[in-house]
Amino acid sequence: MRLLEKLGHKREENNLMYCDNSSTIQLSKHSVFHGKSKHIDVKFHFLRDLVNEGIVKLKYCNTQNQIADIMTKPLKKEQFIRLRGMLGLMSAREIS
Repeated sequence: MRLLEKLGHKREENNLMYCDNSSTIQLSKHSVFHGKSKHIDVKFHFLRDLVNEGIVKLKYCNTQNQIADIMTKPLKKEQFIRLRGMLGLMSAREIS
């Protein structure tokens, strides 16, 4: 985000990030701390600050529709093909 600003790209609205963890979204909106959240990683606090500053907006996304999983998790073939399609990609066989 800051890199884009240095390159001359002005941000006109929040950067939307899809998240499949509703607890993360709730904790980012409400800075209420309790026993279960007191040892949260520094990355979470950075994200919460971005949400509070209006730079990032978190939106819930069902785990089955989390496109980032194709890059980060081993998936069953059917799920891989579905997420690949959501990215707008095709297999080499489909092109020929």
